Parts: sequence; C-alpha cells; structure tokens
Amino acid sequence: MSLPSTDPVLSQPLSQQRWSLDHDQFQQLLATTDNLLIIQDLDGVCMALVKDPLHRRIEPAYVQAVSQFSGHFYVLTNGEYIGRRGVNTVVERAFETPEVVAQQGYYLPGLAAGGVQWQDAQGQVSHPGVSPAELGFLDEVPQRMRARLSEFFEHHPSKLSGQALADCIDAAVLDNVASPTANLNTFHAALATEQRVYVALQQEMAALTAELLDDAQRRGLSESFFVHYAPNLGRDGDGKEILWYGSGAESGTTDFQFMLRGAVKEAGVVALLNRYYHQRYGTYPLGEGFNARQAPQSLEDLLQLVQDHFDPALMPMMVGVGDTVTSQVNLVNSHPQVQRGGSDRNFLQLIQNIGRQFQQNNLVVYIDSSGGELKNRRALKVETTADGESRVTAGPCDPADNRDPLTLNVVFPGGYQQYTARFQQAAQQRSHS
Repeated sequence: MSLPSTDPVLSQPLSQQRWSLDHDQFQQLLATTDNLLIIQDLDGVCMALVKDPLHRRIEPAYVQAVSQFSGHFYVLTNGEYIGRRGVNTVVERAFETPEVVAQQGYYLPGLAAGGVQWQDAQGQVSHPGVSPAELGFLDEVPQRMRARLSEFFEHHPSKLSGQALADCIDAAVLDNVASPTANLNTFHAALATEQRVYVALQQEMAALTAELLDDAQRRGLSESFFVHYAPNLGRDGDGKEILWYGSGAESGTTDFQFMLRGAVKEAGVVALLNRYYHQRYGTYPLGEGFNARQAPQSLEDLLQLVQDHFDPALMPMMVGVGDTVTSQVNLVNSHPQVQRGGSDRNFLQLIQNIGRQFQQNNLVVYIDSSGGELKNRRALKVETTADGESRVTAGPCDPADNRDPLTLNVVFPGGYQQYTARFQQAAQQRSHS
C-alpha cells in the first residue's frame, strides 16, 4: 500500500497527508467545521501518562474547552469514569469547588471501559447492555488480583518487599467497576534490575486472567468477558491479543484488563456515531437501545453496518485522537513477520475507513506520549530540513513496517501539552464564531 507524502502541500487536505505538523490547519478545521465529531482517548492525550492513575492531573482550561465542543466531542477510553481511579475524580480535583463540574456540565461525555460505560456532561453514568450478574462477577476480580500479586512475591523473592511491595500492589490493582485491571507500571520501575521477575509477573497476570475466564464460564458467563493487554502486539490467529514481554527499559504489556465482551473501542465508534446522529438529526440509525456489545467484531463488518444504516449526506467529519499505536517486525525463518497492535489502533483505523468509504476528510491524530512515565512506546523522530522546516521522519511503529494500513494524518511530537493548547484555541475560535 502506498502512503501519502510526508511533504507539506498546502492544497492537500490533512486527511491525505501522513505525519503532518500543520497544526494551524488542524486548529482551523476544529474551529470552523460545523458537522464535526471528535472521538478522543484520554491518558497520554489530554493528560500525562503516569505509573499510578491516582496521580493523574488534568487542566481545567482543557475541561472547559471540551464543554465548548458540546455535541461534537466524545471520549472513548479503556479507563473508567467512576471509582477511586476514575477520570471523574481527576476532573473534580482540577477545580477549587468540585460542585462546579456538575453545575457547568464539565464532565467529559462519551464511552469508557472500552465502550460499555456511558456518561453525559452532567456525570450521569450507565452501563448499556451489561447485566447485574456480569457486574457482580467483575466486583470480585480486584480482590483476586490483589491476592495473586501477594502470592506471587511469596514464591519469587526479589528486592521488593515490606511497605514498598504493599504500595506497589495498592497502585497496581485498579478496582474499576466494568474493567478491573492489574496495572504493572509501578512494578516495572521497582523491578528495573530484576527483569526476569518482571517478565514472570507478566506471565502470572496473564495466567490469572485466563483462570478468571474459566471461572466465568463455570458460572454461566462464558460469553461475557475477554482480556485486553495494553499495550499489545496485535492478535493471534484465534483473535486473542498477543502479550508484549518487557525488555530492558521497555515495559511491554503493563495493563491486564478484565473486560466485558464487546467492550472494544472500534465498536464504541459506531455507538457514538449513532448517538451523534440522534442529537444532531433526531433519529438513531441503529435504534435508541443500540450499544457497543451489539456491534459486530471485525472492522469490515463494522464498516458495513455504518454503510447500511447511516445517511451519507449527514455523515460528519470525524477526528480520532489517540496515543497508543504499535507494530513490531520480527524475522521468522528469514521472513519478516509484522505484529500490529495498540489500544487505539482499531478505533482510529475504523474512523479512517469510514472517511474513505463516505468520501469524508476524516482525520487520524496521534499524540506522542513517549515523554510520560511509561516507557513502552517509541517517540516520533523530528528533523529540521536545510530551509529550517521541521519534518517527521519516523513514526511510533517499527521502521521496517512499511505497509501499515493506518495513516497517522496529524501528529503532535510535543505531547498532550501541544495538542491541548491547539484544542483550547480551536474551542475559543469556535465559541466566538
């Protein structure tokens, strides 16, 4: 597949460019496009990546800018809104008087937990398509994770012990309502000189989540759950995500998320598009009760669903924003084998595919979050040309992966700060137009 040129061409739409640094044009599109749908990830995109989600911070100016895109902006994240580590707490903490968040409608609307936790701007949360039995099983998972982490270190002696170990376990177990997670970021840092122990810990968490799936099956919930590895190396022949083992400074897979089946971001794109059509045109193309768990699984079938039900004349320009796209090329019997993954890859790919199918200038926007606390992604490589222009010469994926179907149209090497500054400026322009 041939890729668009990386050379800046003023007459060329951003949707036909790759690795563009034309942030002025991007800002203008956000500010002036009437029929616009922004679908955006959170961690690493509008706030710094941190090892412990309890330490996340978000700028109130950004939150206020989101409200100025009301009806045109939705979150799509594998994290959650509610709970001790939910993003709602982060948003409330950004303001001196937390009550103002609900009063002004500053909660970030959209879908969390991969697409099964809906929230509006007033903070009203629901779980479309999720049963009480499923929520009940999920409620048991954090304690299982906590116990397994303690047991692991009883059998794998390391320098980590006592209060330091207890603190790591506390940081690692994310007691999310719809997506309980073992997050190994703090362990990766603590075990920096004990790589074998860290890799064994990754294997242990993979084994635990497999056991949880077996337990769910015995309780009549065989079709309810799946395990999401973040970041990952794509999927194997059975459709299961491939664990990325830590190596040196790279942490590989850090998040072992026990999630509801159907809670994948690409399905969330269709669910959000369905809501967008309703709030803008008054009708739900897929019905009012449609949710991400009812969506087909493949990108091809999701695109067909959109083709079959959504009026092309009403289709918005869609902007997908993420920070986790990976690929790795390995030689197998002297032949290159490509593994593509990243928790944002598929939802960005679907937005790109919809744009091409409906002849819309949809944008895929990539935020370089490699400067955060997590060392599990490649930085964009930016060089200065002889005439003083900046140019991206390498993206976040393996340089040997030259046939990646996903084109990153606009990139922000300066991370979330660079992106949110442009987002806020676009919001101001939009509110004054």
